[in-house]
Amino acid sequence: MKKKMNVGFNLLRSRLESERKRLTDELEQLKSSVRPAEERREGSPFGKREEEATESFELERRLTLEKRIIDQLAEVEHALQKFEDGTYGLCDSCGQPIDPARLEALPQASLCLSCKTRQAKDAKSK
Repeated sequence: MKKKMNVGFNLLRSRLESERKRLTDELEQLKSSVRPAEERREGSPFGKREEEATESFELERRLTLEKRIIDQLAEVEHALQKFEDGTYGLCDSCGQPIDPARLEALPQASLCLSCKTRQAKDAKSK
């Protein structure tokens, strides 16, 4: 049983490492796609106000996407750190084992389903 769990955990670890690489690459690509303002303004067929509104919308959208990627990357990094600490697969809140099916679906899960449900309810009531 213990050996089978380790094989499963090794697979989950490699999935987490692949996800970390994918997210890091996506973040790099997002940051490198930002063009300087002078470059964007050259030869615009739109008026200045419309162009600034579009730029503002694009910046907000990019920052939202960037934050989402950074948050996901933090979850993956946390899960990989738990591998290093020997605590992977244990709930951060109650310390009980996280259901293997939950880890299979979401390898970066840090809470068991009970604690996650409780956290969601607490967040809703605020």
